[in-house]
Amino acid sequence: MKIIIDAMGGDHAPKEIVLGALQAAEEYKTEIVLVGRGEDVLNAMRAGGWDTLPAGVEVADAPDVVDMHADPTEVVKQHRTSSMVLGLKMLADGEGDAFISAGNTGALLTAATLVVKRIRGIRRAAFAPIMPIGSGSVLIDAGANAECTPEFLLQFGCMGSLYARKALHKPQPRVALLNNGTEDSKGDGLHKEAYRLLQEAAGRGLLHFTGNIEARDVLNDKADVIVADGFSGNILLKAVEGTAQYMGRQIKGIFLRSPASKLGYLFCRRGVKALQEQMDYRKIGGSMLVGITKPVIKAHGSSDAVAIRGAIRQAMDAVNSGFCDEIRASIASITDARQEAEHVSEA
Repeated sequence: MKIIIDAMGGDHAPKEIVLGALQAAEEYKTEIVLVGRGEDVLNAMRAGGWDTLPAGVEVADAPDVVDMHADPTEVVKQHRTSSMVLGLKMLADGEGDAFISAGNTGALLTAATLVVKRIRGIRRAAFAPIMPIGSGSVLIDAGANAECTPEFLLQFGCMGSLYARKALHKPQPRVALLNNGTEDSKGDGLHKEAYRLLQEAAGRGLLHFTGNIEARDVLNDKADVIVADGFSGNILLKAVEGTAQYMGRQIKGIFLRSPASKLGYLFCRRGVKALQEQMDYRKIGGSMLVGITKPVIKAHGSSDAVAIRGAIRQAMDAVNSGFCDEIRASIASITDARQEAEHVSEA
């Protein structure tokens, strides 16, 4: 297995990206290609304590960088020699099995769609992070498509169900639609129609739809797949991340309040650390770009070495699961569901 990494993408690139990649190469025994400005990558390697590249790690020189202000619609034309675009071309050409970047989200979405391509029949690719709820919950979409149609949400539900089965090993994932109420009459026109389409797809055995879910119930492990438009999904994801960080600070403050509370911490520190690790986005990895022909993962923009190791582990799991092939093999039923939904909408 060979994982291609954009060494120049992210707030802490290339130092933390390179450090995490080198640590993962030794820990997971996988081959890694670091794509970026060669000298910068090697300097980051030396700063991390390596004199030479570990076995299985190579550097592919890319003189250009896609920054956070780059126009996503022009990135493939204007940044052809960037670490992001060259890395995606390597993936498309079969020079690696998965691609990871912590760089510009919009640019990654556009470049992956144009270079690696969507699976034929999929209308829109979607970001699908695995949230640390129970044994894991897939949130789809988490930011790729701010504006959606009911048919998009239907496909997200189908793809999310397949992803949960392969990545989370759940034989019958519970699929729920993020809404402002649990009743089937709740929401705007988009969500009411999406509810109907998902319910019809469930009747045909394409997924196990459990209805609407409110944001307050997301953390109560009431769904394995949470279907959302990219705008709402991204807000939910950031709210969960912020809540986890806030709770971590509050718990720490409580235990540091007095000598007695510090003593109490000694008796429950294992449980506290386990909770903190469960809610730490760095351990989760990144967001899978579901619907692309090969695994593409968006790591958090502020990723450090720990987060990059998590993203690499996630990429390896995605390759091993054969998830992209699973969508391709199931595309007939997903496309049939979409076409029938569009036919009903037109009628």
